[in-house]
Formats: sequence, structure tokens, C-alpha cells
Amino acid sequence: MIEHDSEQDGAAVADGHEVNLARANDVLPGLIHLLPVASRPFFPGQAVPLLMDAKHWSKTLKAVGNTEHKILGVALVRSETAEEATPGDFYPIGTACRVHRVHEQQGHLQVLVECLQRFHLRQWVSSKAPFAVRVDYLPEPAGSPDDQVKAYAMAVINTIKELLPLNPLYVEELRVFLDRFGPEDPSHLSDFAASLTTSTKEQLQEVLEAVPLLPRMEKVLVLLNNELELARAQQKIRRSVEERMQKQQREFFLREQLKAIQKELGIAKDDRTAEVDKFRSRLSALTLTDAASKRVDEELEKMAILETGSPEYAVTRNYLDWITLLPWGRYSKDRLNLKRARRVLDRDHHGLEDVKERILEFLAVGIHKGAIAGAIILLVGPPGVGKTSIGRSIADALGRRFFRFSVGGIRDEAEIKGHRRTYIGAMPGKFIQAIKDAGTANPVILLDEIDKIGASYRGDPASALLEVLDPEQNVDFLDHYLDLRFDLSKVLFVGTANQLDTIPGPLLDRMEVIKLSGYIAEEKLQIARRYLLPRQLERAGLPKDAIRVKVPALRALIEGYARDAGVRRLEKQLGKIVRKGAVRLLDGVATPIEVGPGDLKAYLGSPVFRDERKLSGPGVVTGLAWTAMGGATLSIEAVRVHGFARGFKLTGQLGDVMKESADIALGYLLSRAQHLGADPAFFEKAFIHLHVPAGATPKDGPSAGITMASALLSLARNEPARRLAMTGEITLTGEVFPVGGIREKLIAARRAGFKEIILPADNQGDFDEIPEHVRKGLTIHFATRFEDLIPWLFKAHQ
Repeated sequence: MIEHDSEQDGAAVADGHEVNLARANDVLPGLIHLLPVASRPFFPGQAVPLLMDAKHWSKTLKAVGNTEHKILGVALVRSETAEEATPGDFYPIGTACRVHRVHEQQGHLQVLVECLQRFHLRQWVSSKAPFAVRVDYLPEPAGSPDDQVKAYAMAVINTIKELLPLNPLYVEELRVFLDRFGPEDPSHLSDFAASLTTSTKEQLQEVLEAVPLLPRMEKVLVLLNNELELARAQQKIRRSVEERMQKQQREFFLREQLKAIQKELGIAKDDRTAEVDKFRSRLSALTLTDAASKRVDEELEKMAILETGSPEYAVTRNYLDWITLLPWGRYSKDRLNLKRARRVLDRDHHGLEDVKERILEFLAVGIHKGAIAGAIILLVGPPGVGKTSIGRSIADALGRRFFRFSVGGIRDEAEIKGHRRTYIGAMPGKFIQAIKDAGTANPVILLDEIDKIGASYRGDPASALLEVLDPEQNVDFLDHYLDLRFDLSKVLFVGTANQLDTIPGPLLDRMEVIKLSGYIAEEKLQIARRYLLPRQLERAGLPKDAIRVKVPALRALIEGYARDAGVRRLEKQLGKIVRKGAVRLLDGVATPIEVGPGDLKAYLGSPVFRDERKLSGPGVVTGLAWTAMGGATLSIEAVRVHGFARGFKLTGQLGDVMKESADIALGYLLSRAQHLGADPAFFEKAFIHLHVPAGATPKDGPSAGITMASALLSLARNEPARRLAMTGEITLTGEVFPVGGIREKLIAARRAGFKEIILPADNQGDFDEIPEHVRKGLTIHFATRFEDLIPWLFKAHQ
């Protein structure tokens, strides 16, 4: 090992023995300045150009330039950049280099260094830039190489030969190497081979640190073989891309030549002519209006003079494409057969007899007229009662095409009326798109969730619907994109909504409302047996008799897990049973799997709904309410909190209407207490608290007046009310006013087990329209004034 400090006089010592003196320029000093590199290490025998930041490393290079030997140590660091390096980031093995040229330009240093010999970092002299360290040099192996080293050297040379044809850059680097060293120098050969590769800096550092020749050549051969595989894969990809590009270019030139030849011979057309002929061919099968025909001719003339690559040409072509794809004058023939329509409705839906009758009446009028058009049906009801499927059944009964789109959440008027043709990407509105997709000018178009349409700064879509859904206006519906009148009067529009409150009045006025009130438990049972369970088995790919849910289990399922007005939740629960049954079948359980009432907990968990707690005692009365999900029972409680001061408190998330009803009920009782059998003195100093349970749920609506008055009267008389339910609004003079949602409320009363119900006398007509199977078993009392309730409300008056 040769070591020479900068203070020494030029003598060289190796292992304690004196050796021949070296030339001053060849002596490597023991104290050198250190330069970090972050990309990859340098190997002895190379001349490497460096590009560095002058701000950080100019001091280091000046310090090196002030030395006689011009030796600089270069070592790899673990940090991402050289500027971030600290002494702890340096690898212990580096390369001593002689600086030959330094050139500064635009804040960067261009340095040419000659890599001489490996060194081991022994001691830090300066741990801040410019870094200075004491090093021990690691000389290259001397002597003639043995046979094993020669064999490895030949393997390295052969691998380099395989790499040369794959990348021309390797040829130039090899020429530079051979100018300085011969192939019989295995040490420099292995370092050169490692520097050829694109291996990671960690892999190259392992080669630099491998001083013994044989382990170093083993590592290099592995890296070379990896590089060879990578180069072959890159060449294969490059050839594939080049072949594909050449093929495409060749086909392009041949196609252009073919077009030119065909054009010269007059046996082919250019793209513009082909497009025009395509549009004229479509138009020959259509019956356009005079205005549409004129517009199409104008657009075709414009298209004939436009350049095919211009944006205007693309806009015109798209416009003509839309016009010629619309079914102008093309109508499907209606199947005007009332028996068939009744059969289709009965096939697809169980129950809903009143709804079916309304639809059949509507169809019957159309049969007499010879055409079904002009009316817009609006199906209103809770979620899951079959509104959308009824619309599909109407289309099936008439033999018309069916198109459904949801207007819920639409906030842009252009979704209805189309975009104006002023920018690329403009499109017609939803109705023109529906007509194009249906392929006829008289489809059944279902507008789903029409009560959830919105408004924003882009316009009011609900107002845009007014023209579409008005039989007097939609004969000449104008879409902004087409800018042509299109006849929508033959289209049968069917809308669906959960409630009417959020639908604007002018829009609601244009539609014929058909209400779907929901299903009673018996109807749900039949729907589950006939439709829902077979459908779930089919979706699961199981035979029809693989899983059998017994009738008592279906009743328990409906009562405990699916009490909502529709059947969507019921279908989800049946789907859960079928899925769990499918798992059991794969586990080897024999078919059919029988599901009884006692098995429901294992399949579905604990029941979601439980029997409502029967509240009783003075001041407790049950009312009936309507919600968007159907009918519901509403218990109302009144108590006298204390007698220190007069007061009235309301709780239970009551809206303004219900608060006013409560005040009216209290005011009426105060004025008529003695006549109604209550002690007037009771209210003089009583602080009364009126509460509607389930306080987390907001409640509002004009139908709880008589229920609140009955609860206050029961409290004042200290007499419990009989088990009955009621609905109706009260005035200050005791008149009972009518309310809405009678059918939903009666279904809720049946579900809760109430057999006796009080209704306003003005609602008797609504009650008479309710199907017999809903009214069956109910005792109904009709009240005109609040005094009429007294005999039905208390047992003493029975």
C-alpha cells in the first residue's frame, strides 16, 4: 500500500519496506479533498466529465487547484443530491481522480477528471465543505491472472460483444477503453464493463467496493447479463413499434394512391361526397317538415364548400348526423287491445286495482279516439311501490318503445332544451336524445323523480319542462341545438314522484295525477310469493324450488323487517335470505331449504320493526300522519307539569303548522271546557306540556288538530281515551276540517292494529274510493264538529 501525506518529502513506504521512489506527479497524497456524487460511483481508468453547481463546490475545486498533485477524491453518497450530503451519507470506498480542466459557465462548473485508484476513507479532517479526509489507497491486483480470472474475462468480453450491436453508444465507449488499456487487463476490464451498464448506484458501489478481482468479476458478469436482457427487450419493443409505424405508413400511402386512382377512373368518391350521400340516403326514408328540409339543404350546401379538416365542417357534419338520425314521421303502431293491456298490468303487478283501472280508463279513451296521445300521467307514491315498472308495463301494453331518464337533480336548462350550436361539444336535450334512441316519434318516455328537479344559475329545468309537457305546445317543441320544430305530441309521457309539494304548480297542472298509496301486508305477501322471491332466485342462478320461504315466515318478515309502504326493502331482505341460502347449498345442505319464522333471525338478524308500544292513560291519544314514505301513526301525550303558574309547552320537533294547531286546540278547549265535560278551573293555573314522541324526527302538517285537542281534553277530564286513531284539523269554533292522505293513513292504522278510526265527515268521499280490501274490518266514525268525538273518545259515553 502506498501512502503519502502532503507534508512528506516524496519517500514511499509499503508494508514497512522501502520501495523505489515514484515520480512526484504519480504519488497519491494521503490527505485529499472529497467531492460527493449522488448519481453513480466512478471507476479507475475512466476520464469523466462532471457538471456541478459552482455555488456549492467552487471552494473545493479551488482548494484542489492550489495543490501540486491536483488530486480529488470522489465518493458516492446515499442522499438524493450531492448538495445535501453530510459525512454520514458517504460510502466508505471512493475513487481518487486527477483534475485536468475546470471551466465555469452560467453558475455551473464543467470539470474533466481522470479516475486513478480506489481509496478507503480513514479519517475526516473537515466535515464541512470543502470536505477533507485522510485515505488509504487500495491498489489494483498485480501479477499475471490465473485461469479462472481469464475465463471470467473472456465471459465479460463475449457479453460486451453481444451488447455492441444492440446499442451504438457501447462501440464508442469500447474504443476509448481500448485506446488506454488492453483486453488482457482484467481489473480495468471489469470496471469498464460495470460502467457500461445502467445498474443502480448501489449495485455499482458494490462492484467498486469489491477489491479482490474474482468476486468483482462475478458481480460485473451478473450486471452485464441483466443489461443484455434489458437491451434485447428494448430492441424488441423498438422493432415492433417501427414495424407497426412502417405498416401504417405503407397502408396510408397505398390508400391515398388507391383513392387517387379511383378518382381518376371515376369509380370512387371522396370523404365529403360519401358523407353527403350517406345523409341523403337516410333522408329518403324520412318525412321531414318543410322547415327541416330547407335547413338540411342549406347545411348540405355549406358542407360541400367547407374544408374537411376545419372545425366548422365537423360541427356541420355532427348537426346533419343528428337531424338524419331522428325518426321524422316514423311511428310505431299501437296495440289498441284493452284485454291485452289488462293482462299485461295484472302480469307485472299485484294489487293496485284502482291504479290499474285509471290506466285502463286512459287507454280506453285512446282506443275510442284511435290514438293515444295528449295526456301526461304522473304516478305519485312512496318509494318502492312500483311507479317505474308501471310505466314500463304501459309501454309493453301498447307495444311502444320505452325510454326512461331521471330528471332528479338536473339543474341545467340545457339538459331539457339542448345546448346552442355555438361551440364544439354542443348536444341536443334529453328529449331529442330519447327520441333518437327509441327510433320512433311516439315512444313512452318516463320522467323519473320529477319532484326532485332543481334550479341553479344555469336556468330552471322545471320551467323548461312546461313546453314539453303541455299537449298544446309540444306539437312544435323547439330544441336549441336543432333549432327546428319537432312534434312531441304523439309521445306518451309518464312522470313519477314521491310527493307533490315540491312540484311547481304550473307543471303539476299539466299532468294527470294517479296516486299509489302503498301496499297492505296481504298484498306484500302475494307480491313476495309471485314476483320477488322467484326473481331473487333467478338472479342468484338457483332453481325455483331451491329455497322455500313459508307463508308464516313471509308474514313475520313483512311485519318485522319490511314495514315500509313499498316492497323495495322486502326484496332486499329476500335477497339476503337467498344469498345465505346459496352459501348453505354450497356447504352441502340438502334442497329445498325451508325457511320458517324461527329461522329469520339467523338469516336477517334481529327484527328492525317492533310492535309500537301502546301508550295509554289520561292525555294520550293516537293520531294518523302522512309522510313521503307512506302513512304513520303518531302518539300524542299531554301532562300537567305543575299548578304554580299557567303555561303551555310543545316538544317533539313540531313545525309551524302543528304548533298553530296545538294553540288552536288549547284555545278551543279553554273556551268550551265546561261544555266538553272538563273543569274550567283545571286550566287556570296548570302548566301543560304537550309532546309528540320520536322527537328526533321533524313533524309538520295540518292533520293533528283534533288529536291534540283530544289529548288535552283527556288530560283535563282525567279520563283515558279509548284505543282508536284519528286524523283531522280543528278550528277555533270546533269545526273538523278535511285532510289528505286518507288511504295511507288507513293502511298505517291497520298495520298498527287499530280497528276504530275517526275521520272528518268531509273525507267520506275519499274513504268511499278506497278499495274494499283496505276498508274491510275497520270501524269508521265521521265527525263534523269536535263535540261529535266525545261519545267515541271515552268509554263512559259508549
